[in-house]
Amino acid sequence: MADITKLTIAQTLDCLKNKEFTSTELTQAYIKSMEDNRDLNAYVLETPETALQQAKISDEKYANGTNRTLEGIPLGIKDLFCTKDIRTTACSHMLDSFIPQYESTVTSKLFNDGAVCLGKLNMDEFAMGGSNENSYFGPVINPWHKERKLVAGGSSGGSAAAVSANICAAATGTDTGGSIRQPAAFCGVTGIKPTYGRCSRYGIMAFASSLDQAGPIAKDVRDCAILLNSMAGYDTKDSTSVNIPVPDFEKALGSSVKGLKIGIPAEYRPQGLNDEIASYWDKGIEILKQAGAEIVNISLPHTKYALAAYYIIAPAEASSNLSRYDGLRYGLRVNGNSIDDMYTNSRSAGFGKEVKRRIMVGTYVLSAGYYDAYYIKAQKVRRLIKNDFNNAFEKCDVILTPTSPVTAFPIGDKSMQENPINMWLNDIFTVSVNLAGLPGMSLPVGLSKDGLPLGLQLIGKPFDEETIFKTAYVLEQEAKFERLK
Repeated sequence: MADITKLTIAQTLDCLKNKEFTSTELTQAYIKSMEDNRDLNAYVLETPETALQQAKISDEKYANGTNRTLEGIPLGIKDLFCTKDIRTTACSHMLDSFIPQYESTVTSKLFNDGAVCLGKLNMDEFAMGGSNENSYFGPVINPWHKERKLVAGGSSGGSAAAVSANICAAATGTDTGGSIRQPAAFCGVTGIKPTYGRCSRYGIMAFASSLDQAGPIAKDVRDCAILLNSMAGYDTKDSTSVNIPVPDFEKALGSSVKGLKIGIPAEYRPQGLNDEIASYWDKGIEILKQAGAEIVNISLPHTKYALAAYYIIAPAEASSNLSRYDGLRYGLRVNGNSIDDMYTNSRSAGFGKEVKRRIMVGTYVLSAGYYDAYYIKAQKVRRLIKNDFNNAFEKCDVILTPTSPVTAFPIGDKSMQENPINMWLNDIFTVSVNLAGLPGMSLPVGLSKDGLPLGLQLIGKPFDEETIFKTAYVLEQEAKFERLK
């Protein structure tokens, strides 16, 4: 039998329905692949017994004709999603013994649709980072060039690497400022951050509550559509969840883009943009033009302020959200001579350097005398960025940009480690989407001269993921990107 872990979800579902192999055989193949690729450090917890139990149920459902939409599909779950009775740590020492007694809404929906849980995937601690080097469990290695020890991107680096290396059929991710799209670009896979409110945040450990959004990372556009169909939907347990119908995203695939207006923002082609990335952006524009789409030049003038606004708003919300980790209620406790000592000792030992940095920045911008000077101004800039997109979408239907200004870089890159701002600059093309609450997808379109994946990003109108999927499918079919074998 050929390596069944290389099949897409769509192909796998067809094979399972046609009884070409069983869910148990499929799950065993993925478990073997996980064991063979432990050097990637993509998983922080493997759950083979749980997976095989779920696969057995799936085989029974296929046998009696009651199979569900994701029946028997083995998934990896980012370690930010609470999974009942399965350790969930946010890849932080603060929570390295935490076992939730409830299930996140997104994972609950996936498992209720028949998905199988292979384990929990590595990530930047509390989703804070762009390279997966901030994990308490160590960095993930990008599977494209194992020997070069390149980053997989972050914060969903484990998710992107696992999908790329065929050690799960697909994975969940979260995106606060690009944490689905950037690692997807680095690892040569496809990922979508849906509109804010499209997927429930219940049971997902909060980083920045007004920015965080769950989404899928998968091998191709169709697989992302299949997964988002399952993940999306209104949830009464999440006050930010939006009560609107969820369309069948898969049905949008294959539709013509003739007459569709594609916006090309001038601000996303800054001086010094990597020539290869600019070249593939031009190639993407030409593909859509040849398919009958109309190319429209647009302006997003406040883009240059997006990173500054993001790195005020996100740390401010993180400072508030992470105040609950105090050593008193749950998580790591390091005793001291007083309760203040215990708080200080627990948080000092429990949090890593990047998390402490963002808590300090966030606490500062929320403090008396600085709240108006920083936080309120950042929120005003956020509104201007949102208005830019509103104005742009009066002229176009979807926006095409690069996903990242760089390809995957070496783990421990000194230029990134010694100056954190260099790392933050990697989010320059993605953070605006989160600030505006819009949907955005990254898909691979080619390789650099060093053989590393390059991704393009599609940005859509609020709750118009269908247009993104339709456009991405056309790009994918023509780009003919070859996934890692």
